[in-house]
Amino acid sequence: MIALVTGASRGIGAASARRLAADGYTVLVHYCSAGEKAMQIAAETGGEAVQADLGDFAQIGRMAEDILRRYGKIDALVNNAGIALTGLYQDISDADALRLMTVDLGGAMHLTKRLLPQMLRQHSGVIVNVASVWGETGAACEVHYSAAKAGIIGFTKALAKEVGPSGIRVNCISPGVIDTDMNRMHDAETMQALAEETPLGRIGTPEDCAEVIAFLCSERAGFLTGQIIPVNGGFLI
Repeated sequence: MIALVTGASRGIGAASARRLAADGYTVLVHYCSAGEKAMQIAAETGGEAVQADLGDFAQIGRMAEDILRRYGKIDALVNNAGIALTGLYQDISDADALRLMTVDLGGAMHLTKRLLPQMLRQHSGVIVNVASVWGETGAACEVHYSAAKAGIIGFTKALAKEVGPSGIRVNCISPGVIDTDMNRMHDAETMQALAEETPLGRIGTPEDCAEVIAFLCSERAGFLTGQIIPVNGGFLI
């Protein structure tokens, strides 16, 4: 079984690569610029590091073509990669806004498009997208990120309806506040406040998310598709 995890050099992606490898997958560890870290994860898991800037559709096409030429198929695709912007909506530059929307939403959609034909031919495959609690409820000063993640949720539901008859399952996890590099923009006081807002009283870990991703990639989730699974410790109840 072959799995491709995007943004797998750190955080949720790295934890998912490790967890899927433990389940027997050969994991392709995607990265954009953190090549050394990705290669370390690949060596640890017995997989391979693959590179593409998901903001560049030509690079996505090259990577997908290379993967299919060498491996023949992808059994599980985890669209995890993303970037964030923090600031007042009107203060975000057009270039930064376009970059975020292209990477976080467009990149996931285009990579899926390039790998989907092979899944359709084999009449099987699993796609797991990574959204965010902010895609469900919205976050002030993270408007573009919230919009992109809301798009991921809509993409998941629509594609699940379209490809379900072909034996392909498409699901999504929606993490709450997770201890990742992306959230290290917040100071300790803010993170403590977010933990206190979470009914389980703590910040989530990348491994919390990886466990759910691995479940969705397994036959244990064989009758689940089009679902948005919250991994948020009760943050949104």
